[in-house]
Amino acid sequence: MKLSVRLVALAALVATAACAPQTSGDTSSGKDEKSGTLRVWLFQEVNNKPKEQVVHRVVAEFEKAHKGTDVTVEYIPVETRAQRIKAAFNDPKSAPDLIEYGNTDTAGYVKDGGLADISKEFGAWDEAKDTDPTARQSVTVGGKVYGAPYFVGVRALYYRTDVFKELGLKVPRTQAELISTAKKIRAEKPELYGLAVGGAYTYGAMPFIWAHGGELAEAQGGSGGAGTSYTAAIDSPAARKGIEAYTSLFGDDNCPAAKCAGMGGNDTVTAFASGKAAMAIGGDFSHAAVEAGKVKGKYAVMPLPGVKAGSVAPAFAGGNNLGVLKSTSHRTLAVDLMKRLASKKTQGELFEAMGFLPTFSDVREQVAAKEPFVKPFVRTLEAGTKFVPVSPAWGQIDSSLVLPTMFQEIVSGKKSVTEASGDAAKKMDAAFGSAG
Repeated sequence: MKLSVRLVALAALVATAACAPQTSGDTSSGKDEKSGTLRVWLFQEVNNKPKEQVVHRVVAEFEKAHKGTDVTVEYIPVETRAQRIKAAFNDPKSAPDLIEYGNTDTAGYVKDGGLADISKEFGAWDEAKDTDPTARQSVTVGGKVYGAPYFVGVRALYYRTDVFKELGLKVPRTQAELISTAKKIRAEKPELYGLAVGGAYTYGAMPFIWAHGGELAEAQGGSGGAGTSYTAAIDSPAARKGIEAYTSLFGDDNCPAAKCAGMGGNDTVTAFASGKAAMAIGGDFSHAAVEAGKVKGKYAVMPLPGVKAGSVAPAFAGGNNLGVLKSTSHRTLAVDLMKRLASKKTQGELFEAMGFLPTFSDVREQVAAKEPFVKPFVRTLEAGTKFVPVSPAWGQIDSSLVLPTMFQEIVSGKKSVTEASGDAAKKMDAAFGSAG
Protein backbone atom coordinates (compact mmCIF):
# COMPACT_ATOMS: atom_id res chain seq x y z
CA MET A 1 0.00 0.00 0.00
CA LYS A 2 1.31 3.43 -0.90
CA LEU A 3 1.60 4.92 2.53
CA SER A 4 0.96 2.01 4.79
CA VAL A 5 -1.07 -1.10 4.91
CA ARG A 6 -3.79 0.30 7.08
CA LEU A 7 -4.15 3.78 5.62
CA VAL A 8 -5.06 2.50 2.19
CA ALA A 9 -7.11 -0.34 3.62
CA LEU A 10 -9.24 2.02 5.68
CA ALA A 11 -9.70 4.41 2.78
CA ALA A 12 -10.77 1.57 0.53
CA LEU A 13 -13.05 0.12 3.18
CA VAL A 14 -14.94 3.33 3.54
CA ALA A 15 -14.90 4.21 -0.14
CA THR A 16 -16.50 0.95 -1.20
CA ALA A 17 -18.97 0.62 1.65
CA ALA A 18 -21.81 1.50 -0.71
CA CYS A 19 -21.33 -1.70 -2.66
CA ALA A 20 -23.41 -3.64 -0.18
CA PRO A 21 -24.85 -6.78 -1.71
CA GLN A 22 -28.58 -7.10 -2.28
CA THR A 23 -29.86 -10.35 -0.84
CA SER A 24 -33.15 -11.46 0.53
CA GLY A 25 -34.53 -14.30 2.58
CA ASP A 26 -32.87 -16.50 5.19
CA THR A 27 -29.41 -17.57 4.08
CA SER A 28 -28.77 -19.70 7.17
CA SER A 29 -27.67 -23.25 6.30
CA GLY A 30 -29.29 -24.80 9.36
CA LYS A 31 -26.20 -27.03 9.77
CA ASP A 32 -23.43 -26.92 12.36
CA GLU A 33 -20.87 -29.49 11.28
CA LYS A 34 -17.94 -30.12 13.65
CA SER A 35 -15.40 -31.14 11.01
CA GLY A 36 -14.53 -30.43 7.39
CA THR A 37 -13.09 -27.44 5.57
CA LEU A 38 -13.50 -23.85 6.74
CA ARG A 39 -12.93 -21.06 4.23
CA VAL A 40 -11.62 -17.72 5.43
CA TRP A 41 -11.29 -14.47 3.48
CA LEU A 42 -8.90 -11.87 4.85
CA PHE A 43 -7.72 -8.66 3.23
CA GLN A 44 -4.50 -8.74 1.28
CA GLU A 45 -1.99 -6.13 2.39
CA VAL A 46 0.80 -4.82 0.20
CA ASN A 47 3.34 -6.33 2.58
CA ASN A 48 1.25 -9.37 3.42
CA LYS A 49 3.89 -11.86 4.63
CA PRO A 50 3.96 -10.76 8.29
CA LYS A 51 0.16 -10.99 8.46
CA GLU A 52 0.22 -14.43 6.84
CA GLN A 53 2.72 -15.68 9.42
CA VAL A 54 0.53 -14.59 12.34
CA VAL A 55 -2.57 -16.11 10.75
CA HIS A 56 -0.71 -19.35 9.93
CA ARG A 57 0.13 -19.85 13.60
CA VAL A 58 -3.50 -19.34 14.63
CA VAL A 59 -4.76 -21.72 11.96
CA ALA A 60 -2.25 -24.41 12.94
CA GLU A 61 -3.38 -24.25 16.58
CA PHE A 62 -7.03 -24.30 15.53
CA GLU A 63 -6.57 -27.39 13.31
CA LYS A 64 -4.70 -29.14 16.12
CA ALA A 65 -7.54 -28.40 18.54
CA HIS A 66 -10.24 -29.57 16.11
CA LYS A 67 -9.33 -32.93 14.60
CA GLY A 68 -10.71 -33.46 11.12
CA THR A 69 -10.78 -29.78 10.27
CA ASP A 70 -8.92 -27.98 7.54
CA VAL A 71 -8.75 -24.20 7.11
CA THR A 72 -8.27 -22.53 3.74
CA VAL A 73 -7.28 -18.84 3.98
CA GLU A 74 -7.60 -16.65 0.91
CA TYR A 75 -6.26 -13.09 0.92
CA ILE A 76 -8.56 -11.03 -1.26
CA PRO A 77 -7.71 -7.64 -2.80
CA VAL A 78 -9.26 -4.76 -0.87
CA GLU A 79 -10.20 -3.04 -4.14
CA THR A 80 -12.45 -5.88 -5.37
CA ARG A 81 -13.72 -7.23 -2.07
CA ALA A 82 -17.13 -5.53 -2.36
CA GLN A 83 -17.96 -7.58 -5.45
CA ARG A 84 -16.56 -10.77 -3.90
CA ILE A 85 -18.57 -10.35 -0.72
CA LYS A 86 -21.72 -9.49 -2.70
CA ALA A 87 -21.31 -12.70 -4.68
CA ALA A 88 -20.73 -14.67 -1.46
CA PHE A 89 -23.90 -13.34 0.12
CA ASN A 90 -25.86 -14.25 -3.00
CA ASP A 91 -24.34 -17.73 -3.42
CA PRO A 92 -24.04 -19.37 0.02
CA LYS A 93 -22.69 -22.63 -1.46
CA SER A 94 -19.47 -20.96 -2.58
CA ALA A 95 -19.28 -18.49 0.29
CA PRO A 96 -16.55 -18.48 2.96
CA ASP A 97 -17.35 -19.20 6.60
CA LEU A 98 -15.47 -16.21 8.01
CA ILE A 99 -14.56 -12.82 6.54
CA GLU A 100 -12.61 -9.70 7.41
CA TYR A 101 -14.61 -6.57 6.70
CA GLY A 102 -14.46 -2.81 7.20
CA ASN A 103 -16.16 -1.56 10.33
CA THR A 104 -18.28 0.99 8.44
CA ASP A 105 -19.78 -1.89 6.42
CA THR A 106 -21.45 -3.64 9.36
CA ALA A 107 -24.95 -2.19 9.09
CA GLY A 108 -25.14 -2.74 5.34
CA TYR A 109 -24.00 -6.34 5.59
CA VAL A 110 -26.48 -7.03 8.38
CA LYS A 111 -29.34 -5.48 6.41
CA ASP A 112 -28.47 -7.74 3.50
CA GLY A 113 -28.58 -10.84 5.66
CA GLY A 114 -24.94 -11.76 5.25
CA LEU A 115 -23.58 -11.84 8.82
CA ALA A 116 -24.53 -14.19 11.64
CA ASP A 117 -25.77 -12.82 14.97
CA ILE A 118 -23.14 -14.03 17.44
CA SER A 119 -24.34 -12.02 20.46
CA LYS A 120 -24.52 -15.10 22.70
CA GLU A 121 -21.00 -16.30 21.86
CA PHE A 122 -19.52 -12.81 22.11
CA GLY A 123 -21.16 -12.30 25.50
CA ALA A 124 -19.70 -15.58 26.77
CA TRP A 125 -16.20 -14.77 25.48
CA ASP A 126 -14.10 -13.80 28.48
CA GLU A 127 -11.77 -11.47 26.54
CA ALA A 128 -14.65 -9.49 25.03
CA LYS A 129 -15.14 -7.51 28.23
CA ASP A 130 -11.92 -5.59 27.52
CA THR A 131 -13.00 -4.52 24.00
CA ASP A 132 -13.12 -0.74 23.84
CA PRO A 133 -16.66 0.71 23.56
CA THR A 134 -16.32 2.22 20.08
CA ALA A 135 -14.89 -0.99 18.64
CA ARG A 136 -17.78 -2.91 20.19
CA GLN A 137 -20.21 -0.39 18.69
CA SER A 138 -18.73 -1.12 15.26
CA VAL A 139 -19.88 -4.77 15.42
CA THR A 140 -23.26 -3.97 16.97
CA VAL A 141 -26.47 -3.39 15.02
CA GLY A 142 -29.86 -3.12 16.69
CA GLY A 143 -28.35 -4.27 19.98
CA LYS A 144 -27.02 -7.50 18.45
CA VAL A 145 -23.38 -8.40 17.84
CA TYR A 146 -22.30 -9.44 14.34
CA GLY A 147 -18.57 -9.97 14.65
CA ALA A 148 -15.39 -9.38 16.61
CA PRO A 149 -13.31 -6.20 16.31
CA TYR A 150 -9.97 -7.01 14.65
CA PHE A 151 -8.03 -3.75 14.89
CA VAL A 152 -8.72 -0.05 15.26
CA GLY A 153 -7.15 3.01 13.67
CA VAL A 154 -7.29 6.64 14.83
CA ARG A 155 -5.67 9.88 13.79
CA ALA A 156 -3.67 12.48 15.69
CA LEU A 157 -1.56 15.56 14.94
CA TYR A 158 1.90 15.07 13.41
CA TYR A 159 4.09 18.18 13.70
CA ARG A 160 7.64 19.22 12.77
CA THR A 161 9.67 19.70 15.92
CA ASP A 162 12.48 21.44 14.02
CA VAL A 163 10.11 24.01 12.48
CA PHE A 164 8.45 24.70 15.83
CA LYS A 165 11.84 25.17 17.48
CA GLU A 166 13.16 27.42 14.73
CA LEU A 167 10.10 29.69 14.88
CA GLY A 168 9.82 29.59 18.68
CA LEU A 169 6.33 28.08 18.58
CA LYS A 170 4.54 26.16 21.31
CA VAL A 171 2.40 23.15 20.52
CA PRO A 172 -1.25 24.20 20.07
CA ARG A 173 -3.57 23.51 23.00
CA THR A 174 -6.84 24.37 21.24
CA GLN A 175 -8.20 24.25 17.72
CA ALA A 176 -8.08 28.03 17.56
CA GLU A 177 -4.36 27.89 18.44
CA LEU A 178 -3.88 25.11 15.89
CA ILE A 179 -5.32 27.29 13.14
CA SER A 180 -3.36 30.40 14.16
CA THR A 181 -0.13 28.37 14.50
CA ALA A 182 -0.63 26.90 11.02
CA LYS A 183 -1.02 30.37 9.56
CA LYS A 184 2.03 31.72 11.45
CA ILE A 185 4.16 28.94 9.98
CA ARG A 186 2.87 29.62 6.47
CA ALA A 187 3.63 33.35 6.87
CA GLU A 188 7.20 32.64 8.04
CA LYS A 189 7.81 29.73 5.67
CA PRO A 190 5.64 30.18 2.55
CA GLU A 191 7.19 27.07 0.97
CA LEU A 192 5.35 24.97 3.60
CA TYR A 193 1.71 24.27 4.27
CA GLY A 194 1.20 25.19 7.91
CA LEU A 195 -1.25 22.30 8.37
CA ALA A 196 -1.88 20.08 5.36
CA VAL A 197 -5.64 19.66 4.93
CA GLY A 198 -7.76 18.08 2.23
CA GLY A 199 -11.20 18.83 0.89
CA ALA A 200 -11.61 15.08 0.31
CA TYR A 201 -10.19 14.15 3.73
CA THR A 202 -13.47 13.37 5.50
CA TYR A 203 -11.87 11.70 8.50
CA GLY A 204 -9.49 14.60 9.02
CA ALA A 205 -12.42 17.02 9.05
CA MET A 206 -14.77 15.09 11.33
CA PRO A 207 -12.84 15.86 14.57
CA PHE A 208 -13.41 19.59 13.97
CA ILE A 209 -17.16 19.02 13.69
CA TRP A 210 -17.30 16.74 16.73
CA ALA A 211 -15.05 18.99 18.86
CA HIS A 212 -17.51 21.86 18.39
CA GLY A 213 -20.36 19.67 19.60
CA GLY A 214 -21.69 18.85 16.15
CA GLU A 215 -22.79 15.47 14.85
CA LEU A 216 -23.05 13.95 11.38
CA ALA A 217 -26.53 12.62 12.10
CA GLU A 218 -28.88 11.96 15.00
CA ALA A 219 -30.50 8.59 15.73
CA GLN A 220 -34.27 8.86 15.95
CA GLY A 221 -35.05 5.50 17.50
CA GLY A 222 -33.46 2.19 18.38
CA SER A 223 -29.82 1.63 19.24
CA GLY A 224 -28.34 1.77 15.78
CA GLY A 225 -29.02 -0.23 12.67
CA ALA A 226 -32.21 -2.26 12.78
CA GLY A 227 -35.11 -0.19 14.09
CA THR A 228 -33.11 3.01 13.98
CA SER A 229 -33.78 5.93 11.69
CA TYR A 230 -31.33 8.80 11.29
CA THR A 231 -31.68 12.42 10.34
CA ALA A 232 -28.78 14.56 9.19
CA ALA A 233 -27.26 16.95 11.72
CA ILE A 234 -24.43 18.26 9.56
CA ASP A 235 -26.30 21.57 9.17
CA SER A 236 -26.80 22.21 12.91
CA PRO A 237 -25.27 25.38 14.40
CA ALA A 238 -22.62 23.36 16.26
CA ALA A 239 -21.66 21.33 13.19
CA ARG A 240 -21.42 24.53 11.11
CA LYS A 241 -18.92 25.97 13.63
CA GLY A 242 -16.75 22.91 13.12
CA ILE A 243 -17.09 23.15 9.34
CA GLU A 244 -16.10 26.82 9.49
CA ALA A 245 -13.03 25.97 11.58
CA TYR A 246 -11.87 23.26 9.17
CA THR A 247 -12.56 25.21 5.97
CA SER A 248 -10.76 28.27 7.38
CA LEU A 249 -7.55 26.31 6.82
CA PHE A 250 -7.99 26.39 3.04
CA GLY A 251 -6.38 29.50 1.62
CA ASP A 252 -3.10 31.07 0.63
CA ASP A 253 -2.43 31.72 4.33
CA ASN A 254 -2.18 27.96 5.05
CA CYS A 255 -3.10 25.40 2.38
CA PRO A 256 -4.21 27.00 -0.92
CA ALA A 257 -7.64 25.82 -2.04
CA ALA A 258 -6.44 25.30 -5.61
CA LYS A 259 -4.02 22.63 -4.39
CA CYS A 260 -5.67 21.37 -1.22
CA ALA A 261 -9.38 21.16 -2.09
CA GLY A 262 -8.92 17.88 -3.92
CA MET A 263 -6.50 16.28 -1.44
CA GLY A 264 -7.44 13.19 0.55
CA GLY A 265 -5.87 11.71 3.66
CA ASN A 266 -3.05 9.99 1.79
CA ASP A 267 -2.14 13.28 0.09
CA THR A 268 -1.91 15.20 3.36
CA VAL A 269 0.30 12.57 4.99
CA THR A 270 2.49 12.47 1.86
CA ALA A 271 2.86 16.26 2.03
CA PHE A 272 4.05 15.97 5.63
CA ALA A 273 6.34 12.98 5.08
CA SER A 274 7.98 14.64 2.07
CA GLY A 275 8.72 17.82 4.01
CA LYS A 276 6.09 20.05 2.37
CA ALA A 277 3.95 20.58 5.46
CA ALA A 278 4.73 21.52 9.05
CA MET A 279 1.69 19.65 10.41
CA ALA A 280 -0.74 16.98 9.27
CA ILE A 281 -3.53 14.87 10.72
CA GLY A 282 -2.38 11.28 10.31
CA GLY A 283 -3.13 7.87 11.73
CA ASP A 284 -1.18 5.42 13.83
CA PHE A 285 -1.13 3.57 10.51
CA SER A 286 0.72 6.53 8.91
CA HIS A 287 3.76 6.11 11.14
CA ALA A 288 5.72 3.86 8.79
CA ALA A 289 5.21 6.22 5.86
CA VAL A 290 6.38 9.23 7.86
CA GLU A 291 9.39 7.32 9.18
CA ALA A 292 10.30 6.48 5.58
CA GLY A 293 10.07 10.15 4.54
CA LYS A 294 12.31 13.19 4.73
CA VAL A 295 11.08 14.23 8.17
CA LYS A 296 12.35 11.17 10.06
CA GLY A 297 13.79 12.29 13.37
CA LYS A 298 12.31 15.78 13.03
CA TYR A 299 8.70 15.29 14.09
CA ALA A 300 6.50 14.36 17.01
CA VAL A 301 2.84 13.37 17.44
CA MET A 302 0.20 14.66 19.84
CA PRO A 303 -3.56 14.23 20.12
CA LEU A 304 -5.46 16.71 17.94
CA PRO A 305 -6.60 19.46 20.33
CA GLY A 306 -10.24 20.17 20.98
CA VAL A 307 -11.99 23.52 21.48
CA LYS A 308 -11.00 23.90 25.13
CA ALA A 309 -7.37 23.92 26.26
CA GLY A 310 -6.26 20.47 27.30
CA SER A 311 -9.11 18.69 25.55
CA VAL A 312 -8.77 16.17 22.74
CA ALA A 313 -10.89 16.39 19.60
CA PRO A 314 -12.90 13.18 19.14
CA ALA A 315 -11.32 11.06 16.40
CA PHE A 316 -13.06 8.69 14.01
CA ALA A 317 -12.50 5.10 15.11
CA GLY A 318 -11.68 3.28 11.91
CA GLY A 319 -10.63 -0.33 11.60
CA ASN A 320 -11.64 -3.82 10.57
CA ASN A 321 -13.77 -6.58 12.04
CA LEU A 322 -14.12 -10.32 11.58
CA GLY A 323 -17.57 -11.81 10.96
CA VAL A 324 -19.10 -15.26 10.58
CA LEU A 325 -21.35 -15.61 7.56
CA LYS A 326 -24.95 -16.52 8.24
CA SER A 327 -24.72 -19.20 5.54
CA THR A 328 -21.92 -21.17 7.22
CA SER A 329 -22.48 -24.85 7.87
CA HIS A 330 -19.70 -24.75 10.51
CA ARG A 331 -21.00 -22.07 12.87
CA THR A 332 -19.38 -23.31 16.09
CA LEU A 333 -16.02 -23.87 14.43
CA ALA A 334 -16.19 -20.54 12.58
CA VAL A 335 -16.93 -18.65 15.80
CA ASP A 336 -14.02 -20.37 17.56
CA LEU A 337 -11.64 -19.50 14.73
CA MET A 338 -12.93 -15.90 14.73
CA LYS A 339 -12.22 -15.59 18.46
CA ARG A 340 -8.72 -17.01 18.01
CA LEU A 341 -7.94 -14.62 15.15
CA ALA A 342 -9.29 -11.65 17.11
CA SER A 343 -7.85 -12.70 20.48
CA LYS A 344 -5.62 -10.58 22.68
CA LYS A 345 -2.62 -12.74 21.84
CA THR A 346 -3.20 -12.49 18.09
CA GLN A 347 -3.93 -8.75 18.16
CA GLY A 348 -0.66 -8.24 20.02
CA GLU A 349 1.15 -10.26 17.36
CA LEU A 350 -0.57 -8.34 14.56
CA PHE A 351 0.60 -5.09 16.12
CA GLU A 352 4.17 -6.40 16.16
CA ALA A 353 3.86 -7.67 12.58
CA MET A 354 1.79 -4.96 10.90
CA GLY A 355 1.31 -2.11 13.37
CA PHE A 356 -2.44 -2.77 13.65
CA LEU A 357 -3.66 -1.07 16.84
CA PRO A 358 -5.41 -3.56 19.18
CA THR A 359 -9.09 -3.16 20.05
CA PHE A 360 -8.54 -4.34 23.63
CA SER A 361 -7.76 -1.52 26.06
CA ASP A 362 -5.29 -3.56 28.13
CA VAL A 363 -3.38 -4.85 25.08
CA ARG A 364 -3.10 -1.29 23.77
CA GLU A 365 -1.52 -0.20 27.05
CA GLN A 366 1.02 -3.01 26.73
CA VAL A 367 2.02 -2.10 23.17
CA ALA A 368 2.18 1.60 24.07
CA ALA A 369 4.67 0.75 26.81
CA LYS A 370 6.87 -0.97 24.20
CA GLU A 371 6.40 1.49 21.34
CA PRO A 372 6.34 5.19 22.36
CA PHE A 373 4.87 6.31 19.00
CA VAL A 374 1.60 4.60 19.95
CA LYS A 375 1.01 6.72 23.08
CA PRO A 376 -0.65 9.78 21.46
CA PHE A 377 -3.05 7.48 19.63
CA VAL A 378 -3.88 5.57 22.79
CA ARG A 379 -4.52 8.90 24.55
CA THR A 380 -6.81 9.86 21.68
CA LEU A 381 -8.73 6.61 22.03
CA GLU A 382 -8.98 7.01 25.81
CA ALA A 383 -10.34 10.55 25.39
CA GLY A 384 -13.31 9.14 23.47
CA THR A 385 -13.77 8.42 19.79
CA LYS A 386 -16.74 8.68 17.45
CA PHE A 387 -18.17 6.51 14.72
CA VAL A 388 -20.24 7.07 11.61
CA PRO A 389 -24.02 6.42 11.73
CA VAL A 390 -24.62 2.67 12.01
CA SER A 391 -26.88 2.67 8.97
CA PRO A 392 -26.76 0.96 5.57
CA ALA A 393 -27.14 4.49 4.17
CA TRP A 394 -23.63 5.47 5.26
CA GLY A 395 -22.08 3.57 2.36
CA GLN A 396 -24.20 5.54 -0.11
CA ILE A 397 -23.43 8.86 1.61
CA ASP A 398 -19.72 8.14 1.63
CA SER A 399 -19.39 6.78 -1.90
CA SER A 400 -21.39 9.67 -3.35
CA LEU A 401 -18.92 12.09 -1.69
CA VAL A 402 -21.55 14.13 0.13
CA LEU A 403 -19.14 15.57 2.70
CA PRO A 404 -16.16 16.18 0.38
CA THR A 405 -18.52 17.96 -2.02
CA MET A 406 -19.72 20.15 0.84
CA PHE A 407 -16.17 21.09 1.88
CA GLN A 408 -15.09 21.75 -1.70
CA GLU A 409 -18.11 23.97 -2.42
CA ILE A 410 -17.20 26.05 0.63
CA VAL A 411 -13.46 26.40 0.04
CA SER A 412 -13.98 27.21 -3.65
CA GLY A 413 -16.38 30.00 -2.70
CA LYS A 414 -19.29 28.47 -4.61
CA LYS A 415 -21.48 28.21 -1.52
CA SER A 416 -21.58 29.53 2.02
CA VAL A 417 -21.24 27.15 4.98
CA THR A 418 -24.97 27.45 5.58
CA GLU A 419 -25.90 26.66 1.96
CA ALA A 420 -23.42 23.82 1.50
CA SER A 421 -24.21 22.13 4.83
CA GLY A 422 -27.94 22.49 4.13
CA ASP A 423 -27.55 20.81 0.75
CA ALA A 424 -25.42 18.05 2.29
CA ALA A 425 -28.07 17.44 4.94
CA LYS A 426 -30.75 17.03 2.25
CA LYS A 427 -28.61 14.44 0.43
CA MET A 428 -27.96 12.58 3.68
CA ASP A 429 -31.65 12.55 4.61
CA ALA A 430 -32.52 11.19 1.19
CA ALA A 431 -30.02 8.37 1.69
CA PHE A 432 -31.28 7.61 5.19
CA GLY A 433 -34.84 7.56 3.87
CA SER A 434 -34.05 5.15 1.07
CA ALA A 435 -32.15 2.83 3.45
CA GLY A 436 -35.04 2.51 5.83
